[in-house]
Amino acid sequence: MKNLPIYAGLMAFSAMSASAIYAAPDARADQDGDRVITKAEAMAAADARFEMMDANDDGTLNEGDKAAMLAKRFAAIDTDKNGSVSQAEFMAAHEMRGERRAERREKRMEHRKMGKDHKPEGGRDGRMDIMARADSNGDKAISQPEFRAAAEARFAKADTNKDGSITPDERKAGRKGR
Repeated sequence: MKNLPIYAGLMAFSAMSASAIYAAPDARADQDGDRVITKAEAMAAADARFEMMDANDDGTLNEGDKAAMLAKRFAAIDTDKNGSVSQAEFMAAHEMRGERRAERREKRMEHRKMGKDHKPEGGRDGRMDIMARADSNGDKAISQPEFRAAAEARFAKADTNKDGSITPDERKAGRKGR
């Protein structure tokens, strides 16, 4: 029972992080550093995201992945590996999350100062909606082909001049359009 709040927090974090990773192609997909994302780069990034999100390696994104991710996160917090999380372990994990949160906040502030303010598509509910749209057959699981098809659709939408690549200006225009 004492682990229930920990599990609840991990589940919420798991849902948020998985959906955030699924966002449209961004500068992180630019493998060669030329600031232009080709379709090949976008698909490679999508494949890498899918691989990371498929925590139980069954080839689909589903409830099993949430459980596997929670187990991994619990194991990371349970530093003495005794099967339970002590208050000290919980506090250490909380402090680590706080440090990472502060780093992300600092990066956001730097981006805002540079005029690069960007918010993920639709907030938390919008991200979950993106995941639901990727589930083209409605089976509450996203296969690798469904994930790739959704990534290709996002790429096509962002590639406004249809030249097979997404420039910084197209990414910027896409963010404004959301």
